Amino acid sequence: MGLLSFLKGVGEKVFKKEEAAPTPEVEPLRASSLLAHVKSLGLAYNNLTVKTSGDTVTLEGEVARQEDSEKIALAVGNVEGVEAVDNRLTVADPQPEAQFYTVVSGDTLSKIAKQHYGDANKYPVIFEANKPMLTHPDKIYPGQVLRIPAL
Repeated sequence: MGLLSFLKGVGEKVFKKEEAAPTPEVEPLRASSLLAHVKSLGLAYNNLTVKTSGDTVTLEGEVARQEDSEKIALAVGNVEGVEAVDNRLTVADPQPEAQFYTVVSGDTLSKIAKQHYGDANKYPVIFEANKPMLTHPDKIYPGQVLRIPAL
């Protein structure tokens, strides 16, 4: 999947105060916090290793589906303090990758659906594709990166 870029200053607050500044001493703690975050969301993987280097996260391991790989990368990338995710996960059943979209001010899932699918009423497709990171269709924020699957 490769390298995905994120806005470093926005996202879920996962890191503890002592992990906020990426230093060599806290890299293992940051990686542990991100792995715990993935586990807390119940995202599926066969095996997963999370490594951090500064503001970049590297994911290694294996997942069953392309969707699983993308969701893990987005869950980790949409964390405050993460600027890039190098997704090196192996997918057992490769499928075409979804598109990715960075939310801007004024966006709604309906507006994004209209832009990508030509139909605002297709917003549930985007909502479902981003669960469990999204808990409600109205709770998106500027800078958040979303999966936009093909119909």
